[in-house]
Amino acid sequence: MTLYAACFTNQPEKFNQVFSAGRLQQLSNWCQFYPQTITEQNISARIPELAKTEVIFSSWGMFPLNESQLDALPNLKILFYAAGKTDAFASTLIKRGIIVVSAWRANAVPVAEFCLAQILLACKGYFRNQREYQTPADFTPLHYQHPAPGVYDERVALIGAGAISQTLAQLLHPFALEVMTIPSRAGKRTLSLEAAFETALVVSNHLPNRDDNKHILNGDLFRRMRPGAVFINTGRGMQVNEAELITVMQQRPDLTALLDVTSPEPPAFNSPLYQLPNILLTSHIAGALNNETRRLGDLIIAEFKRWMDNEPLQHRVIF
Repeated sequence: MTLYAACFTNQPEKFNQVFSAGRLQQLSNWCQFYPQTITEQNISARIPELAKTEVIFSSWGMFPLNESQLDALPNLKILFYAAGKTDAFASTLIKRGIIVVSAWRANAVPVAEFCLAQILLACKGYFRNQREYQTPADFTPLHYQHPAPGVYDERVALIGAGAISQTLAQLLHPFALEVMTIPSRAGKRTLSLEAAFETALVVSNHLPNRDDNKHILNGDLFRRMRPGAVFINTGRGMQVNEAELITVMQQRPDLTALLDVTSPEPPAFNSPLYQLPNILLTSHIAGALNNETRRLGDLIIAEFKRWMDNEPLQHRVIF
């Protein structure tokens, strides 16, 4: 049986990266693809030719389809989205009974791996040691004055309980660390944000990107951090009150902030975020990039095979 499929995305170069190294060709063994990528710019001209389409494959750059466009796709059964959040387009599809599958769990893996590396280095005191060891006089042998506790018998607090936090907790499981996950909603917390910042050596932010989380991580929390503690942000920049973070970092050179996200992004040219030695910036690289994006394509291919074989889907989006 021939399945009619199409690729929908406003970022075709990203789509081609996700399904590179033979992945799109693999899908072509099972599907007859429409010969052009569908974008917001060309969909009006192409939609009359897409009436047979049963399957849409997409990735970053998927755009919402309006009612008239969906009316023109009467055979559409399922959309496979090789990226993360589907909020911008999924609800309209699901209301019509069209299945949406997302690779959001695969998208969490590289962020969790990035944070795992930073947490292990933080426990060893790497970031503080690296900036304080600038001359021979700064050398302090391991058995004398190095202040970090090491990767053993320490607390790590993960703020937020979504896919990234869950994946990171699993990666941290083999290590002799106490990992505390603090859900985003206060009513479910066994540990308060205040207690997390006061007691953890490393605090890693994974809060969901909601308006009610704006500036929830503020100066009061940062001032509570232990001597030599480390704050990691791979969530969203808006969740941090950056002005208050900067003030605390200026007052507390023992602390370290590792910021992969900021607000705005990038920071303004003269921002102290570039200048303070205990704030280290990376340019939003924690998420899937380059070869890592293929993991999302592999998840989608596996889900597509399950769907063809009438097996339960593992990554269906449910509203």
